[in-house]
Amino acid sequence: MQSSYFIIGTDTNVGKTYIASALIKHFVRAGHQTVGMKPIASGCNLTPDGELLNDDVLALNAASNVTAPLDLINPYRFAPAIAPHIAAEQAGQLVDCTQIVQAYRQLGTLADVVIVEGAGGFLVPLNEQQSIADLAVMLNIPVILVVGMRLGCINHALLTVEAIKARGLHLAGWVANLVEPDMPVFAENLASLQQRIAAPCLSVVGWQQEASFNIAN
Repeated sequence: MQSSYFIIGTDTNVGKTYIASALIKHFVRAGHQTVGMKPIASGCNLTPDGELLNDDVLALNAASNVTAPLDLINPYRFAPAIAPHIAAEQAGQLVDCTQIVQAYRQLGTLADVVIVEGAGGFLVPLNEQQSIADLAVMLNIPVILVVGMRLGCINHALLTVEAIKARGLHLAGWVANLVEPDMPVFAENLASLQQRIAAPCLSVVGWQQEASFNIAN
């Protein structure tokens, strides 16, 4: 099996890492060599060895059953927890999407399944010309959208779905992730999304609950 998914979110802090890690575990349990990739990570901590390391990357690594070099798993690492293109500019670096694609392809030689986690929302800039959306087009792999279930989620989700489809990408499905435990009319919001998104809902994840997926192994 050779399969990949690009995990994107309707916004930042909607649970992309949690869902990506759960997907990795899903494929590991199914017997596949699976690895996570976080192309760009802001908000990294400096290790005693002088290496920048991000908590999201640690979570993806913990779920994976494939060992790969950090430079492939997380090619771009920045200390400030800010937008990636601004963090790169402050660090005097340029995020090169071609380098990310090359790293992804190398990971594909090591694993059956590669789960790629985006940064922020779908149109977050990576450099002066390109965004996460452009990277998705370059990778050309199925997209899974994580919808942070909170006030405003319907608009954010539907706009993101339109942007995905406008670029000719395949939306493999979406995940409803409850990020506010007391969200009003959760069931009605969920039903509205299910009615309007022409892609399968792969999982409905309650507050601090484990994710399970209706997705082919």
